[in-house]
Amino acid sequence: MTDDDTIRAAGCVLWRRSPVDGALEICLVHRPKYDDWSHPKGKLKRGEDPLAGALREVEEETGYTAVPGARLPTAWYEVAGRPKQVHYWAAEAAGGSFAPNHEVDRILWLSPAAARARLTQPRDRQLVDAFLNVLNLT
Repeated sequence: MTDDDTIRAAGCVLWRRSPVDGALEICLVHRPKYDDWSHPKGKLKRGEDPLAGALREVEEETGYTAVPGARLPTAWYEVAGRPKQVHYWAAEAAGGSFAPNHEVDRILWLSPAAARARLTQPRDRQLVDAFLNVLNLT
């Protein structure tokens, strides 16, 4: 495999303070195509900066604009025999509202513990841990 075979993607651990009690909440997206719960993410466009792509994907999938924060660990895994690299950032929701779309039919705002439990992939759970570590909440 060459570097050109790598699928490049980016996403965010999108968070906010609850409008009810101010508690930390993490946004998860449900993708009906895969019937999974994950952080908002997606493939980068050719030549797209990873951070710009991460923020674009957050807005496309969740309807929320976001303010980027700390860089989180990059995930590496294989999809259909090809390597995939996903860059991640913590990002605070700045405004917006969700409307179901062709990629995402539901979102949930959950406590970090509930988000960790709901996530489908173990690698996404590790991102919650890294996010909490960055915020010094572990």
